[in-house]
Amino acid sequence: MKKIKKIVATLLLSTVVIGGFAGCGNSASTSKSNSNDTAASSIQDIKDRGTIKIGVFSDKAPFGYVDSDGKNQGFDVYLAKRFAKDLLGDESKVEFVLVDAASRVSYLESKKVDIIMANFTVTDERKQKVDFANPYMKVSLGIVSPDDNKITSVDQLKGKKVIVAKGTTAETYMTKNYPDVELVKYEQYSEIFQALKDKRGDAIVSDNTEVIAWAKDNPGFTVGVSSLGSPDTIAPAVTKGNTELKDWINTELETLGKENFVHKAYDETLKSVYGTEFEDSLVVEGGKIE
Repeated sequence: MKKIKKIVATLLLSTVVIGGFAGCGNSASTSKSNSNDTAASSIQDIKDRGTIKIGVFSDKAPFGYVDSDGKNQGFDVYLAKRFAKDLLGDESKVEFVLVDAASRVSYLESKKVDIIMANFTVTDERKQKVDFANPYMKVSLGIVSPDDNKITSVDQLKGKKVIVAKGTTAETYMTKNYPDVELVKYEQYSEIFQALKDKRGDAIVSDNTEVIAWAKDNPGFTVGVSSLGSPDTIAPAVTKGNTELKDWINTELETLGKENFVHKAYDETLKSVYGTEFEDSLVVEGGKIE
């Protein structure tokens, strides 16, 4: 009986030991898997990894998109490649991670990317969840109207019908600041532009990047006011609390400003869409709005 108890005890002990080793093995495997699936954000970790993971759009030309050859292109992408070159010595060391508008914050929070550069507008709400570096672009509202009845000042909107998309900053801005102006509201962006063509309104107030691009493709219409209200900014974002990487980006933008690099990026990727006349109203050089 004693021998049986001794054998059972030995078997139980062996099971515990083996289980312990198995548990350690599984834990190490999980840790390794997690480290592969998520991007560490410290500069040294990025250098050790050999690539920097940057979240960009795949379908928002000319800011971030995938071309017919499957290559990432656009204004944000152009800047991201330079970041990789200056941090890791080679622009090919950037690993682009495709994001959509709704996933930008979560990709930073889950550390799937080191930086988001997906036409990311700085807002107070987003500042609660991520840290923004200094800006490289500014956006605001703009006014587009027919050439034969051109609006060149917001004061000229008095007594006019102004077309806006529902639920946009344009609607909010006009309602708050110009309550006496009649707004003609539509659900979709495509609807507001068709409405202007059909003369259901005298002008459109919308994001200046939207109206400028549309006017370029539609002769007979002009953006007479390219900057209305307080401008918003577009900036790189990092995981909340990652001061080291944010400071590196700010220093990088300042350095690039000495060679007017963001203007070069504009010329290479946005000039064909927005032209030269809007360059200074969109570009932020050196990370500082003058």
